[in-house]
Amino acid sequence: MTIQHPPPRLPMTCFMAYDVRGRLGPELIAVIACRIGRAFAETLGATRIVVGRDCRASSLSRSAAVIDGLLTAGVEVLDLGLSGTEEMYFDTTQLDACGGIEVTASHNPMDDNGMKMVGQGSAPLDPATVLPRMRAFAESGAFAARRRDGRVVDASAARAAYVDRVMSFVDVDTLRPLKILVNAGIGVAGPTCDALADVLAARGTPMCCERMHHAPDGRFPNGIPNPRLPENQPVTAVAVVAVHADFGMAWDGDFDRCFLVDHKGQFVPGEYVVGLLVQVFLEKEPGAIIVHDLRVQWNTEAVVASAGGRAHASRTGHALLKQALRETGAVSGGEMSAHHDFRDFLACVSGMIPWLLVAELISRTGQRLADLPESARNAFPSSGEINFRVDDLPAAMARIVAAFSADRPTVDHLDGLSLNFADWRLNLRAPNTAPLLRLNIETRGSTAALQIRRADVSKLITA
Repeated sequence: MTIQHPPPRLPMTCFMAYDVRGRLGPELIAVIACRIGRAFAETLGATRIVVGRDCRASSLSRSAAVIDGLLTAGVEVLDLGLSGTEEMYFDTTQLDACGGIEVTASHNPMDDNGMKMVGQGSAPLDPATVLPRMRAFAESGAFAARRRDGRVVDASAARAAYVDRVMSFVDVDTLRPLKILVNAGIGVAGPTCDALADVLAARGTPMCCERMHHAPDGRFPNGIPNPRLPENQPVTAVAVVAVHADFGMAWDGDFDRCFLVDHKGQFVPGEYVVGLLVQVFLEKEPGAIIVHDLRVQWNTEAVVASAGGRAHASRTGHALLKQALRETGAVSGGEMSAHHDFRDFLACVSGMIPWLLVAELISRTGQRLADLPESARNAFPSSGEINFRVDDLPAAMARIVAAFSADRPTVDHLDGLSLNFADWRLNLRAPNTAPLLRLNIETRGSTAALQIRRADVSKLITA
């Protein structure tokens, strides 16, 4: 008689609010990745799953473990190999899969890895029902009996269809000669950028790309690709000026975020990039809905109103932004963190579409990237996001509310705490993963007032 022992219970601390992220040692060992793959398949009742991975050193083994888990559930795995997260999003629908997994830690530290996941139709997974059930499956290991053998299919050729979809967003005939510096950060953006550049060249587009840190290298000898960090920005800025580029861009590790640099070597803050993309879409589709986050919103609201569109506020987070696009039918959505989602890209984020649209805007207007957001920056100065490490978050929030209550602000709790005054506003958010407060302030037309408000609020937070 054979005694069946239950599988050991494994803690799944790598499950976050919307995805999986963890340290490579205890939180994301291969057996955990394997169980997550099996749990993903069983939770969705999946028969076909798309899997992609970034280039960091641990992603190959973690991807192999995820695929092993899927195979034990009898799933057909469509393996994209090295690819960006947005390619996984696109191919999940394009290849009629039940879901998709990208093994990536994006811009996170070297010792991290994780997974970004979507369901059928590239829809975000419900954080209240689907993810908890998946986590419970993975922790217990109590899976259904194996019914059939899975198989792996090489799906790397799917990139051609992805490139065609990205190219559909831009009017190639309007593009004029431009030199663009592209910094892939030694992440996985390089090969995909090359595929786009090849199509542009084949169509006779007079643009050229100056490449830097282009070939994927999971050792990241130049540091983790995270262009949002100020200390990582000078390398791109200096290169743009050195090669006399019309503008430049830098991607994070899985290239779902694209950061733009003007010809002077100045990074364009994400909230103003949202405004530029709003102009492009509302010229093509007047009256459309635009989704935006609440951290910095006045410029976006003004651009949407002047172009005859409708603005819709969303809580911060890529999964929440995707869901808002699906619920409202918005043509696009954007966050100041450089996440930009597009209705006609499956309501998903893309780091390749934005720079093409900006190239089109520059070509049509004849203006340089440095000039396009200038009026917006003057009309609505923004502090950028400021992080504070705080021991008592509720107390810090309470101090802010008490200090400004006499001014009778409009108070909004949709995403953290927003206080709206006649000539300035602030937003405070506390992330789930650290004792931080993230502060954003914007004013109406006064950089001096911005500095004063920033100093006042900072003192209250750190009191």
